[in-house]
Amino acid sequence: MTSRLRVTPRGFSGPGVRFGVPFSALVVALLLGAIILAVAGNDPIEAYRTMFDASLNGWSSMTRTLALATPLILTGLAAAVAFQMRVYNIGGEGQLYLGAIAASYVGLALPETTPMVFMLGAMLVAGATAGALWALLAAIPKAFVNADEIITTLMLNFVALSLMNWLIFGSRSFWRDPRRPVPSGKRLPENAIMPELSGRMHIGIIIAVVAAVLLWWLLQKTSWGFQIRTIGDSPRAARYAGMSVRGKTMAVLALSGALAAIAGVSEVSGVTKGLEPVALTSNIGFTGIIIAVVARSNPLGVVPVSIFLAAITTSGSRLQSIGINVQVVLLLQGLIFLTVTAGEFFVMNKVSLTGSAIAGPADDSSSPATDVAEATA
Repeated sequence: MTSRLRVTPRGFSGPGVRFGVPFSALVVALLLGAIILAVAGNDPIEAYRTMFDASLNGWSSMTRTLALATPLILTGLAAAVAFQMRVYNIGGEGQLYLGAIAASYVGLALPETTPMVFMLGAMLVAGATAGALWALLAAIPKAFVNADEIITTLMLNFVALSLMNWLIFGSRSFWRDPRRPVPSGKRLPENAIMPELSGRMHIGIIIAVVAAVLLWWLLQKTSWGFQIRTIGDSPRAARYAGMSVRGKTMAVLALSGALAAIAGVSEVSGVTKGLEPVALTSNIGFTGIIIAVVARSNPLGVVPVSIFLAAITTSGSRLQSIGINVQVVLLLQGLIFLTVTAGEFFVMNKVSLTGSAIAGPADDSSSPATDVAEATA
């Protein structure tokens, strides 16, 4: 008899699966983390209590977490809108840099007497436009010659990073402050800095949440969103129905780039207060890809997932303060990320063990299931 481990798409998943599997994955991650902490000579209960206190216990901790979650929400949305059409924007990091560059230029170039609402509005528009145009460098070849957008968007990250570094470290550009002995960006004027709501949290969190709601509405409640999903499911059927696949490809990648760039505006205006390459290169764009995957490309799901990942990241320094080795902290964070992400596989697929009375190849032409392992009993 032949036993096979089969993976079958679930199709529609009920609430028990959609919420139970991620919760179970988190429990497994915490149990495995407890074992790692115990083997390393640390108290797991104290470690987890410290993580909770540092990220979620009290308003001060919550504001730190929400401040870190702000750019993650925006880069998560950037990846999610592209994934809706089965287009894979891996360039959120570079688009974030372009947004920061454009926004800081506007903030420094406009008169300091410009009212804050107009200053911040101009910075947001400039940043979003720069990110959209940068994404179009990959969108145009994708739309017209079917160039692999994964490669082009990924390579553009390095170009954007080199450009940002050159503006501050390799030139006497408009962005660089000549008065400082160590190369750094000019500080933005006060009316170009996003107002703080509480602690480190600024109005960028409101912009991010509003963007998530608007994007959900755009994708779920409009004909444009329907066309995006249709093209993602079957480009050939979409063309037959008269939909512009090329136009939608460029529009989606431009929107994705704009959202990632707004994350750069949020960081440069609300956190670094100027173009500071060292502070901006924190892999926020790449983390947004993980967030979009875990949220299943749902814009509303991006918000809680971003807050969750921000909470884990925020607790890292506090864990080190109680004597936990930095490598153990990184291992624990990575384990939680990996386990929760892997849990999405079981949300989308059902794994079962089947048997056949006759050993040998089976005819699977009538079933969508995939055989992933085989053992002879």
